[in-house]
Amino acid sequence: MMERLQRRLGYHFSDTALLLRALTHRSAGPDHNERLEFLGDAILGCETADWLFRHVASGDEGQLSRMRAHLVKRETLAEVARELQLGDILRLGPGELRSGGQNRDSILADAVEAIIAAVYLDGGMEAARALVRRLLGKRLEEAHATLQQKDPKTRLQELLQARRLPLPRYEVERIEGDQHAQEFTVSCRVDSLGIATEGKGRSRRKAEQQAAEAFLTVIENE
Repeated sequence: MMERLQRRLGYHFSDTALLLRALTHRSAGPDHNERLEFLGDAILGCETADWLFRHVASGDEGQLSRMRAHLVKRETLAEVARELQLGDILRLGPGELRSGGQNRDSILADAVEAIIAAVYLDGGMEAARALVRRLLGKRLEEAHATLQQKDPKTRLQELLQARRLPLPRYEVERIEGDQHAQEFTVSCRVDSLGIATEGKGRSRRKAEQQAAEAFLTVIENE
């Protein structure tokens, strides 16, 4: 499994103990990956910022910051981890295994950051930078197109402000499912319009965006 993971990463370790540590959650023992997470987070942020600076010439500081935040956020890194099938190889303690820790976004994202740091320590900065570019892949290539798009919450806020209407209120209506696979239901409402919509997602933020998208659809249909 370690060999298959290295093939997926496109990098083979001279010191495989570094990779093993990167895959070890603190619940599994004292030689865990938290310090590697700290280092990997910094490397990931730096390389992503460098790529955006060099390739997205039209972005200002605020836009580039938002794009970087999107690329390095927990949900994005968890997607990368699932593409690498990290859940099958993570070293977790019995409690985390029973609670489904191998599927939890936070644990998967932390492991990706730890692996980036492990590659840096094993092969140097260029190896780590190349790994970041491979892991983010098309997400980096699509950065410019994504940058031009405003998310539903922003579009809804700008629309309401243009009409001199109150801003929407977002409230969590329900949280369902196990802790490692929760689903949030969030409402979006503007009382003066008599409109309320709902959205669902694996995080509160995603649910809010879906609720805002539904709200925009209602306004457009009316």
